[in-house]
Amino acid sequence: MSKNEIRVRYAPSPTGHLHIGNARTALFNYLFARHYHGKFIIRIEDTDTKRNIADGERSQLDNLKWMGLDWDEGPDIGGDYGPYRQSERKDIYEKYVQELMDKDLAYKSYMTEDELAEQRERQKAAHQMPHYEYEYAGMTDEEIKQAQADAEAKGLKPVIRFRVPKDHTYAWDDIVKGPLSFDSASVGGDFVIMKRDGMPTYNFAVVVDDHLMKISHVFRGDDHVSNTPKQMMIYEALGWEAPKFGHMALIINNETGKKLSKRDESVLQFIEQYRDLGYLPEAMDNFIILLGWSPVGEDEIFSLKEFVKMYDETRLSKSPAAFDRKKLRWINNQYMKNSDVDEVFNVAMPLLINAGLIEKHADPYKIEWMRRIVEIFKREISYGEEILQYAKPFVEEPQILTDEAKEEMSAETVAVVLRDFRDKIAALDFMDATSILRCIKGVQNDTEVKGRKLWMPLRIAITHETHGPQLPESIELIGQKATLARLDDMIDRVENGKL
Repeated sequence: MSKNEIRVRYAPSPTGHLHIGNARTALFNYLFARHYHGKFIIRIEDTDTKRNIADGERSQLDNLKWMGLDWDEGPDIGGDYGPYRQSERKDIYEKYVQELMDKDLAYKSYMTEDELAEQRERQKAAHQMPHYEYEYAGMTDEEIKQAQADAEAKGLKPVIRFRVPKDHTYAWDDIVKGPLSFDSASVGGDFVIMKRDGMPTYNFAVVVDDHLMKISHVFRGDDHVSNTPKQMMIYEALGWEAPKFGHMALIINNETGKKLSKRDESVLQFIEQYRDLGYLPEAMDNFIILLGWSPVGEDEIFSLKEFVKMYDETRLSKSPAAFDRKKLRWINNQYMKNSDVDEVFNVAMPLLINAGLIEKHADPYKIEWMRRIVEIFKREISYGEEILQYAKPFVEEPQILTDEAKEEMSAETVAVVLRDFRDKIAALDFMDATSILRCIKGVQNDTEVKGRKLWMPLRIAITHETHGPQLPESIELIGQKATLARLDDMIDRVENGKL
């Protein structure tokens, strides 16, 4: 480990909302920084102005905060190495582009998009890998100046290309993947470092920013490996030392075995979607960290603080990480079971309001009533939205009986059980779970019906469900008036053959 200060960054583009893969990158950088008492920096890479969306930056920062992450420097809090938006650093990039041009390590290129496309088609027809062919090949310095002047006269705007060194090998010891090396010829020829609009390209801006912000380690996805040699070339050309690189394995769809693509609509891939479904941030952190990193031992449930304490970058996996939706639901259910009821209720309440199961400004009695429903079911649900299916029987009129329920209600003893229970509930001055349980036991004593033939008709009559939580608690929440009305309705249906 370097003796210098640990400084890592998460550098999203505001071209979309926070993706699972990007969230994992942020988490691994965060854990590394906090474990080694270093700095975690947020930098917004917004030079691709055509693809930026209006609330892209807000979404990134808001969802990172929801996940429990904090940072030491960033666009929202500033720092000693700002600005932290690339769009605000244009003059910085121009300075270093000019330095490379002064050293003849970069030059103006006037090839049009049509000419480049024609070049690629020609190479494709010749079964060659697409690459940029030097447009000034064989020209003298004077001829190059004249060609550029002619292009300017036509109103063409140039890009700035970096001169790729010939016959040079770029190698590094990747923190995750081990020793890697690329020949300079593999990068596709001289590459663009500044676009026609004057904005830097990713591979140039990231080098300048990482150097000036004193970034010591770069952890990013495996799809960035091919960018690394280009960046190392720029570090070398500017006389700077490159940071240590670590490229994390890709995330794959557990069901298809293919790389998790944003176009794969079979998997929810954005943190905001999971927030909307009522997942807990601690559970999301836990699940995402285990995508490509493994702790010592068999335990799988840890807090973010525990992950920080035990984090070890050498345990990052070289193999692809499988996105398993069932595993995510299981992990979230563990957190639901062990969370304070108020935390789960705060997650569930907006979902219940949106579903029309409780008013936005309900009175305190009704809020407490709904809180009790959440308390009963929080062990059953994998994520917040699942509370809706459990809460509906307490709020809405019972649904049509299933064939299974109808069969249960056809037993000879059903009517006598329901009538006896109805009389006992009607006689109660105060109805709670304890008194309801006494009524059920009283029915058993009066009718000598017990077990399934006792409990199932009562559950179906009152909830129209064959499964659910403890019946006395359910009946208490439905209330005495609604319970009596449902019992009267079911008694009529059973006795008059209207099931």
